[in-house]
Amino acid sequence: MSVPLYQAKAELFRLLGHPVRIRVLELLQDGPRSVRDLLAAIDVEPTGLSQHLAVLRRSGMVTAQRDGSTVVYALAGGDVAELLRAARQLLTQMLAGQNELLSELLKAQEQAR
Repeated sequence: MSVPLYQAKAELFRLLGHPVRIRVLELLQDGPRSVRDLLAAIDVEPTGLSQHLAVLRRSGMVTAQRDGSTVVYALAGGDVAELLRAARQLLTQMLAGQNELLSELLKAQEQAR
């Protein structure tokens, strides 16, 4: 039985619904990184990072490759980076709208004085 597209999308957004996972994906946009490098860049316990990396790996968003005793993670494809860029653009538009509203409220407050 197949899952409706809207449900699959909701699952994707749930998967991305944690700041550590988003930060990992952002860091991996610049290229593969070892777990040690990721830990140095993210304020999280090693066990927590390991759990988030496992979720991202199972979902197919990242790949893991062992290099001796080091595990190196990378984005599984360019679509993930494009999704993050789209999210930044959407946030920029949303925040710009909030700034415009704030400016209007401040002007109205000044005029009321």
